[in-house]
Amino acid sequence: MSYATDTHDDHDDHDHKPTGITRWLYTTNHKDIGTMYLWFSFSMFLIGGFMAMIIRAELYQPGLQIIDPNFFNQMTTVHGLIMVFGAVMPAFVGLANWLIPMMIGAPDMALPRMNNWSFWILPFAFAILLSSLFMEGGGPNFGWTFYAPLSTTYSNDSTAFFIFSVHIMGMSSIMGSINVIVTIFNMRAPGMTFMKMPLFVWTWLITAFLLIAVMPVLAGTVTMMLTDKYFGTAFFDAAGGGDPVMFQHIFWFFGHPEVYIMILPAFGIVSEIIPTFARKRLFGYSSMVYATSSIALLSFIVWAHHMFTTGMPVAAELFFMYATMLISVPTGVKVFNWVATMWRGSMTFETPMLFAVAFVILFTIGGLSGLMLAIVPADFQYHDTYFVVAHFHYVLVTGAIFSIMAAAYYWLPKWTGHMYDEKLGKIHFWCSLISVNVLFFPMHFVGLAGMPRRIPDYALQFADFNKVISIGGFAFGLSQLIFLYVVIKCIRGGEKATDRVWEGATGLEWEIPSPAPYHTFTTPPEIK
Repeated sequence: MSYATDTHDDHDDHDHKPTGITRWLYTTNHKDIGTMYLWFSFSMFLIGGFMAMIIRAELYQPGLQIIDPNFFNQMTTVHGLIMVFGAVMPAFVGLANWLIPMMIGAPDMALPRMNNWSFWILPFAFAILLSSLFMEGGGPNFGWTFYAPLSTTYSNDSTAFFIFSVHIMGMSSIMGSINVIVTIFNMRAPGMTFMKMPLFVWTWLITAFLLIAVMPVLAGTVTMMLTDKYFGTAFFDAAGGGDPVMFQHIFWFFGHPEVYIMILPAFGIVSEIIPTFARKRLFGYSSMVYATSSIALLSFIVWAHHMFTTGMPVAAELFFMYATMLISVPTGVKVFNWVATMWRGSMTFETPMLFAVAFVILFTIGGLSGLMLAIVPADFQYHDTYFVVAHFHYVLVTGAIFSIMAAAYYWLPKWTGHMYDEKLGKIHFWCSLISVNVLFFPMHFVGLAGMPRRIPDYALQFADFNKVISIGGFAFGLSQLIFLYVVIKCIRGGEKATDRVWEGATGLEWEIPSPAPYHTFTTPPEIK
């Protein structure tokens, strides 16, 4: 299967092609917009990472030494919001913009002007969020889940700016999702049926529907927060007849599908990369599509596993426990298929493959700790400890962010026309892999020993592990500067990329059409 690689520009564009800043402000080219999303998300990743370093510097040893507790809470809040809405999601939207039209043979995205707008409102949203840190009373300090009544009754006046910025992020997400859906439905090349689409396209199609379903829920939540704080309503105020636990139900009804929004495109990326470097077609293509759809549907009925300690009826606890265990089944199917794809493949380990294999192993660790958290009586012990922090960082850092890095290395030659420096890429990988495990793995232990999260100080018994965790955090943060250097070096020049970039590594076209032939683990009869 061939992939359309022609550029977007028409003949009459060449006569008056804008240059400089005008090109980027007014562009409707999916590649330019994808590039802007990716650079924006990387800059947010560095800002959010800097905040994480402030957090880890404070926790390097017991006692309050660098920042006051209120600023610590602001850092944990804004770090979470920036990493989720500013780093991971825009990176996936950038990859969607770049790759979906080329993968389905479309000349561009279906709604190019809306595409431009959905990007350009994002820098303003995050400028508003970051500016709140400099306002009187400081920025949002109620945690990235902004539970009421902390975010309504007890918060400072920068809350209004936080709510405004969340609304703008949501608008951007919804517009991007509409664009993806319309493009995939209406602009596939002749003959490309749904079951012939590359898996990255499938995962993004499902993700886009999830986004459209849950973003209005988030908008409703923050609007109720706004009216509670400034207009005298009492949605979440028990004194006025409201219910603070209702906030958690509404928030997590958005928040749990959101977690899958941040991992489904990662599944798509890994499903493109592993077949290339295993020199085999993907094992079980259709089961991958069905597993992805199942995860998306089940993600709507597991939200209250974040709330086991709020005093639910036992029947509800049982329902959410079993539903959460059930959602790990299609995820397990995916892991099995990736391993089966690598099984007896002629694998080579270029940087994208290293990140993809690390993704499969480390994401599985995150999935298993999630299964532990699904068990109600165990969750009573783990809840609000560092065990939870370890769990979701294994899913989001070694999951989502590793897959984004794998994608960047895999498609950089396609984007820039140059090969990146393979040796530096591997140094970046090994530095990241070692430091990320030094950073997050010990959190399981301090969590099981009872160390609470989001607290700027801790008991002496946790001191040694926290020192190790902080050292890992600084090492991981600094490792990403290698990535920045590799990308800039690749853009500025280097060995020319060929038309079939990974052919030297694989003997196959670098984007393998995902639909797979019938597989068995035995040798096919014709070559016995």
